[in-house]
Formats: sequence, C-alpha cells, structure tokens
Amino acid sequence: MKKTLSRRKPNKSGNGLKSEYRFDYRRARRNRFASRYKAGSRVVLLDPDIARAFPTPESVNAVLRALLKTMPDKNSRR
Repeated sequence: MKKTLSRRKPNKSGNGLKSEYRFDYRRARRNRFASRYKAGSRVVLLDPDIARAFPTPESVNAVLRALLKTMPDKNSRR
C-alpha cells in the first residue's frame, strides 16, 4: 500500500510566504561586528593566495599605498 502525500496547510497570513521563511524581528539584533571597523573603512575579501602573501591588514595597506604613489593623480588625467 502506498503512502499518500500530505499537503501542507495554506499560509493563513495572506502574504504568500511559507512558514519556514517567516522571520521573527523581535529577536533580531544589530550587527554585532560593526563596531570593529573604523568609520570610512571598506571590507574586502581577498582570494586565498593573496591572503597568504599579505597576512595582516597593515601589509595589505602598505602595498596599496605604495601602488597609489606610482599611479597618476586623478586630477591630472583631464
């Protein structure tokens, strides 16, 4: 004898979302990691091979600053 598939009850809230997609915002928290970053900074994901070559934020910044010195000024491009 085959088992019959049970159908889920339709969503009664009327917003069209399935019950597994409902989110309880009362339990939500602000980004607890936001305070770790300085104002005006950017978070960039490095590829693994680049991350191995530059293991600290200071080493990445040093190389980027050196690169900036070799680039022409934005205003002189016109």
